[in-house]
Amino acid sequence: MKKQMDELNHQLETRTDYESDEYSKIIEQVSELSEKYYSIEEINFDAEVEKTLLGLGFLRSDFSRSTKEFSGGWRMRIELAKILLQKPDLILLDEPTNHLDIESVQWLEDFLKNGARGVIVISHDKAFVDNLTNRTIEVTMGRIYDYKTNYSHYLQLRKERREQQQKQFDDQQKEIADIQGFIDRFKGTYSKTLQVQSRVKMLEKYEIVQVDEMDTSSLNLKFPPAPRSGNYPVIVEELTKKYDDHVVFQNASLTIARGEKVAFVGKNGEGKSTMIKAIMGEIDFEGKMQLGHNSMIGYFAQNEASRLDVELTVFDTIEQIAKGDIRTKIKDMLGAFMFSGDNIDKKVKVLSGGEKTRLAMLKLLLQPVNLLILDEPTNHLDIKTKDILKDALLAFDGTLILVSHDRDFLDGLATKVFEFGNKRVREHFEDINGFLRNKKLENLKEIERTAKA
Repeated sequence: MKKQMDELNHQLETRTDYESDEYSKIIEQVSELSEKYYSIEEINFDAEVEKTLLGLGFLRSDFSRSTKEFSGGWRMRIELAKILLQKPDLILLDEPTNHLDIESVQWLEDFLKNGARGVIVISHDKAFVDNLTNRTIEVTMGRIYDYKTNYSHYLQLRKERREQQQKQFDDQQKEIADIQGFIDRFKGTYSKTLQVQSRVKMLEKYEIVQVDEMDTSSLNLKFPPAPRSGNYPVIVEELTKKYDDHVVFQNASLTIARGEKVAFVGKNGEGKSTMIKAIMGEIDFEGKMQLGHNSMIGYFAQNEASRLDVELTVFDTIEQIAKGDIRTKIKDMLGAFMFSGDNIDKKVKVLSGGEKTRLAMLKLLLQPVNLLILDEPTNHLDIKTKDILKDALLAFDGTLILVSHDRDFLDGLATKVFEFGNKRVREHFEDINGFLRNKKLENLKEIERTAKA
């Protein structure tokens, strides 16, 4: 079709019989062919590629860059874009949101809901799976349970199902006890022999009601009381950070009061982790950074789990940094973090991502802090463990700075949002849901403005 269109266009360019019927026919043919040609989805792949890459957080200036220039997290996005653009019948995604920021997660969610044929996703991002899925398959305790509904509704149905099973089991056990009681009471009585035999046979035929096993292993997490700090643990004024000619943010100012729980959000590469490094004193910068009186920082880095010594055992990892009375309670503490029995002698290199994250979190708890900075702490945690961590952070009486893309985790935890983007830091006096609602409206207005222009 393309070749035919090119030939016809060439004729239009070279012929001079503009008024002839033949010339008009060529114009009609070109018009008809063009309509067919551009209606084929595959022809417009440039637009599809652009839409997908922009949705996953890339800039137009990134399109011509070599992939080797990108970090591991961004290369993951390139691989994800390749899969989405192939439009397969089934997309298999294992923790796809781990390396995405909030806006990219929302874009991926919409793309999969509206553009994908079939999706199987393993994810610990509760909001993501709730918004995306219509079927939940749980693999637990060596069994598989299949529910034709999303995750939140499945939890309710599973609870109701277990309660029903438990009631049937209890009723059956009472019935069995009554029958057994009759047998025990009258087994030597001649006049009751037939009735006793009948009940014995009845018991033999009973199929015992099975109650679904539940995984009761869980993290026992509680942060130590926070020593009192000054009224404002963090004050940042007119902070600018550059790497050569690249400006990360300019004249950024923020104040965090004692006891506040705040979220740092924004696309990857906009300066969230850089700001944390500035607070930690790990990088130089222009401007003023002041930590409040008696600020004691506990820091969980984005790659904290990968910073563990892989040749040490679980026990040795904690023993190395434990001091004083804590040394006598190492096994108890490891047990509270779901490391017991032979597990404590495992080397760190054989642990799963979630186990490494739990171990790194335990290291953080070994010293009292009043300013807790967590950079993507939930990336490798399952939903149950994330809920326990969230409850522990809600109960934490110090100050919390949280970098996370997990909307459900941030919901109800962060009361204020600092947005990083366009070389600025903006303060939003609202929770994550309010911020996202307003952000969506802002984005829609921006699209309308662009369309008008």
